[in-house]
Amino acid sequence: MGSTQFGNFNNFCRDSTLPVCNLFSPWRERPENLFGQLQGYGRCELLGIGLSRGRHLGNLGSILIAFIAICVAILLIQRADRKQAAVGRREFQLFLVGYIIIEICEIFTVGGLPMGSPLQQRVVLGFTAVHLGAIVATLWVLMLNGIVGFQLLDDGTPLSLGLILLSAAALFIGTGYIALDTAFSYSGHFDSSMRGDHRNIGLYVLYQLAPLVFLAAFFVLETVLVLKVLGEKKPMLYLIGAALLFALGQIFQYVISTHICSGTNGRINGAMFETLFTLLAVVMTWVFWSSITEDDWPMPVTGGTYTS
Repeated sequence: MGSTQFGNFNNFCRDSTLPVCNLFSPWRERPENLFGQLQGYGRCELLGIGLSRGRHLGNLGSILIAFIAICVAILLIQRADRKQAAVGRREFQLFLVGYIIIEICEIFTVGGLPMGSPLQQRVVLGFTAVHLGAIVATLWVLMLNGIVGFQLLDDGTPLSLGLILLSAAALFIGTGYIALDTAFSYSGHFDSSMRGDHRNIGLYVLYQLAPLVFLAAFFVLETVLVLKVLGEKKPMLYLIGAALLFALGQIFQYVISTHICSGTNGRINGAMFETLFTLLAVVMTWVFWSSITEDDWPMPVTGGTYTS
């Protein structure tokens, strides 16, 4: 696999502002710059807003939208709490809590805050490990929410919540450890990812591929639930809308970002838009979930115990 691009992060870090890019080596040569395209991967550097003493606040837009996203997620948790009879209420709230953790970390990992001291840089690397682990674990929880709707286990019970939390914790700890080991070289196993194309198979599979699998599985599960179990079509508009919004955010992050950066002389890039469209996708996912947990949905006569 040495001749393939599988596992390589260099091109991603060159063109996008990703939290995983904080873990790799170029920032050590330019310690004042620690975020995504500020790391010296080539092409456009995200400079953002100039501050005193030559410092920059790289990604103010993402910081502001992340703060808004935290507030919105808290509001959605409160709204979900009012739906006492909703299937998967507690499980969906777990997903929203994970999303809040992601957005808190995003402020520090891709926000482009000026960092000068070694301690500040180590804190950012710690937040990066939490960020990556939270992304994987949260999307795993979302996928399991797709299973909860089929009522294979009673939702909201200690067993249901415990299985979700324990499995998500395993993914969080595993991903977080690989990220920390990469950043701080505890074992030396990932030292090679600091050079060349920044190949790190573990993080590539967990951070780049696994979340896509979880999202695709959630989409398929919910499609089956809505069309086959509930016999409805309208909720699919919300689900498809959420998928399109998320995909649009990824396009801004991975494809358009470098062009926005070049066109604005490094003032902004696609990261801000990725944060925005991800927020909109989460809101639309909540709308979808809310729409399939209304009291007037028909109950299946056989083959399941789905209730509202």
